[in-house]
Amino acid sequence: MNTARFVAMVFCLIMFNFSALAQVSGDYLGDLSWPEAERRYQEAPIVILPFGAGAKEHGPHMPMNADRVVMDHLVQAAVDSKNVLVAPPILHGWFPAFRDFPGTEVADPNVFQAYVYEVALSLVRQGAQRIVFLNTGISKATGLPISIAAREIRVETGTPTLVVSWDDLDTEEGTALAEQERGGHGDEIETSINLHLQPELVNMELAVTDYGERPAKDFGGYQPGRLTRDESDPNYTVSGIFGDATLATAEKGERALAILTEEWLKALDGFSQVPIRRGE
Repeated sequence: MNTARFVAMVFCLIMFNFSALAQVSGDYLGDLSWPEAERRYQEAPIVILPFGAGAKEHGPHMPMNADRVVMDHLVQAAVDSKNVLVAPPILHGWFPAFRDFPGTEVADPNVFQAYVYEVALSLVRQGAQRIVFLNTGISKATGLPISIAAREIRVETGTPTLVVSWDDLDTEEGTALAEQERGGHGDEIETSINLHLQPELVNMELAVTDYGERPAKDFGGYQPGRLTRDESDPNYTVSGIFGDATLATAEKGERALAILTEEWLKALDGFSQVPIRRGE
């Protein structure tokens, strides 16, 4: 083999490897031109439709964007390391448990479900191979209408769908980080995550402990929760949180977020291998 041919082969190998490395990353749909978008729909095994509340109460000490910033972090982690295409996020949703407090809500669950469905359907029509609905709420709250929309997309179009909610990413290690007796909203873990992500917007001087008057649940079944300002209701709360926000630290938040992120990326890896319709 002559020198020129050898150099040419080495160059081709280097360029191939650079190209392969370049493909291990994602794109935001809104950043692309439409021809680029058409190409990326064909290349990306997954399209992510993210949902996170843009304004939902999280206690007197935290900003109302708490769900959205976690959504942003998880989506960016996917874009940085996976061949995904990320649709513009949905920031307004169905939040009946927090309706007594300031924030933006689509109060009719059917309207919210239809909205999510129509956005997802548009992605399918444009060429999405698989759709992941990221929900930084919990599975039995905002996850309910999102899951119905995802199931309808699956049945009506044949497109594989996956709903990943906050509690789907919980692990024993993550649970073990908490020192509070109980929790679930604006609590030790959520506050810790926000101390890590946006400490300038968290005022720990206003953080409180609030378990309400509800006894710990020790029986089966789904019992919808509520944080209400109605003093006659056993779920009455002054603070709007459930848990002990005073125990939060940025260090706990960094670790909790790392666990959530690891589980999120693992879900994307697994779902990217789910078979799609024959001939596609």
